[in-house]
Amino acid sequence: MLNKVRKILFPGLSVLLCLFTLAEVNFPRLQAQSQLSLFVMLGLMLCFLVYPIRQKWKDRPTWQAVDLVCFVAVAVTCGYVFVQSEPVFSGLWSKGKSLGDRAGTETTVDMVIGIIGLLLVLEATRRSIGWIVPVLAMLFMAHSFYCDLSSHKEFPAVPDWLLPHAGQGMDYLVSTTFSQSLGVFGPAAGVMFKYVFLFVVFGAFLEMSGATQFIIDLAKKCFGGSPGGPAKVSVLGSGLMGSLSGSAVANAVTTGTFTIPMMRSAGFKPHIAGGITAAAASGGALVPPVMGAGAYMMLELVQPQVRFIDVAKAALIPAILYYLSIFMIVHFYARRVGTTVLGTEDRPSISKYQGLVFFFALGTLVLLLAMSFTAFKAVSTSLAVILVLAMASPHLAISMSTRTAAVGGFALVLAGHQWLIAEPLTVPKARIFIESYTNSVLVGMFCLLLFGLINPELRKHVLRSLETAARNGASLVAAAACVGIIIGIVQSTGIATDFSAMIKSVVDSNLLLALIGIMVCSIILGMGVPSVVCYLLMATLMGSLLEQMDVQPLAAHLFIFYFGMMSMVTPPVALAAYASASLAEAPIMKTALAAFRFSLVGFALPFLFVYRPALLLLVPRDTSTPGAAKATANKSLDLTDVKSLVELGIATGTAVVGIVSLAAGFSGYLASTLSMASRCMLIFSALLLLSPNVTVSGKEIGIFLNICGSIMFAVIATVNLLSKHARTSKSK
Repeated sequence: MLNKVRKILFPGLSVLLCLFTLAEVNFPRLQAQSQLSLFVMLGLMLCFLVYPIRQKWKDRPTWQAVDLVCFVAVAVTCGYVFVQSEPVFSGLWSKGKSLGDRAGTETTVDMVIGIIGLLLVLEATRRSIGWIVPVLAMLFMAHSFYCDLSSHKEFPAVPDWLLPHAGQGMDYLVSTTFSQSLGVFGPAAGVMFKYVFLFVVFGAFLEMSGATQFIIDLAKKCFGGSPGGPAKVSVLGSGLMGSLSGSAVANAVTTGTFTIPMMRSAGFKPHIAGGITAAAASGGALVPPVMGAGAYMMLELVQPQVRFIDVAKAALIPAILYYLSIFMIVHFYARRVGTTVLGTEDRPSISKYQGLVFFFALGTLVLLLAMSFTAFKAVSTSLAVILVLAMASPHLAISMSTRTAAVGGFALVLAGHQWLIAEPLTVPKARIFIESYTNSVLVGMFCLLLFGLINPELRKHVLRSLETAARNGASLVAAAACVGIIIGIVQSTGIATDFSAMIKSVVDSNLLLALIGIMVCSIILGMGVPSVVCYLLMATLMGSLLEQMDVQPLAAHLFIFYFGMMSMVTPPVALAAYASASLAEAPIMKTALAAFRFSLVGFALPFLFVYRPALLLLVPRDTSTPGAAKATANKSLDLTDVKSLVELGIATGTAVVGIVSLAAGFSGYLASTLSMASRCMLIFSALLLLSPNVTVSGKEIGIFLNICGSIMFAVIATVNLLSKHARTSKSK
């Protein structure tokens, strides 16, 4: 019975969630808490439709009834928050006050609704992403509740190492985490609503447009004829795809479907093919402009406020270095094992139209972001561009009359809306022109989506994309709601300040120890948790710690984000590796270990750019005089200055040589096959080259270590090249 209900409800809720989010983000009409209550409600309802209480019980009537009860309960609890927050329902408000105005004086009904709502959030998160985040949320709630109990004499006091605070009673705890705007309907859900979910929708329609196929075809054209060509296709394809999708798992599945069979046929072992795909896919979330929506979260969290262009510039060089490292490992490995190259027949001609869709979408997104448009406005406009170009595409299987009606209708709506909103110019002409047309384009996009849902030919394409977006986004909505519980407690109790102080006292101002600790925490927390959720939580708990230790704020947040992303390829729980292993039909753990090996540089890069901000195009923080640190925070390098160029050249040059050395050492090949001793020396050389510019006994030793590493690499490379020539001459 529930299966039939699912088939009816799932498409409708998917359409409703996507259209509501697009409409309310761009043309808001509701109060902030009302927006988020509906957004979370739709996301949680989809979770209870999509994810059964246990996979093996999904067809049992009893447990299907439980799913249906949870589905209805979500509608009641979140609907209650919506009604009690939105002014249009003021006649139904308890005590004549909105839920926000009743903070601290909630009614019994508020408390009951809040407790049920919290349980539903925990259960939806457990179903969709596993136990880690729900258990953390319950631990934070239990800790806060016990701190409140310990204030009474009959309960033992909380020891200092457990970070005691004033605590919260059950009524205040429920109020903080559910009823008010700090918890479930707080900043985490807000970030998911404004940024992350829109990029999920964007990625789904990008696939519908055929741009994904263009990316694969372009990569084949570029590298199909070189050694290890299929693996290089995977690397380039994942980088391009990740720059727009930002999801490691989605990236692995999308590109891996094409590239893993090619790699296997070229001679790569199944677990190696899966490992390369997972490592390359995980790096996609580090590539501007999307970065798994991390760039847009940083705009909200990094202080002082930064622009999108600052985040994109800072992330660019590390992203290039990461993909260079995978590319070089693949190249050397392919040369050593002697893989075959793609034949001419396997190198397709590139569709110019699909390329047009890709570059127009990317260009629109980057242009609007560079002009300081909000991220949600930029991605929504880019989505409109994709829709129009996709429906005009000859690759979409629809009739010419439908295509003409869709594109012609969009043009009419655009012209009609421009005529309706025509106003005198009151701001610079270029800006008002673009803003005016952007709003008209968005109105046209909604009309186009509605037309697509009504038209029989377009319906299957549009509905499939909306369902894909909703299915992929529902788990993120649940995770954000659950993380909101933790963030609500952290912000209302000040436990983050105590936690940072405790960690700082342990590391005793030793930045390296603090960085290692944050790395371990991020990787552990990131196991089985979406990287954006991991970043939000770790940035809330530990972002201020690194800033207190004079790390550039942007560098600190990128450090946390990188290791949340690296958890996608860190055994034992490596979600990107799991996805690619299933496609490669390879053992999961062997694939995860291979992915870890191919992405090792990703674990060194964050340490490098913290100690060498030049890699992020940032000026090192000046702590010599009071107020100087604040003035230089997030300040970009002046690339017309010789000193800045020298710093950038040294940082980038040593990183590139270190990457080549590490790739050769792990692959066992440079100019020719390497002995085990040479491989070990190259790996040691890479460690010296990738060593950050640390200070020992008041002296900076980073440059000295880099020089030693460069000399060692030059010697080994020369010896290896001479031995190759000697063997070649002898064979002749």
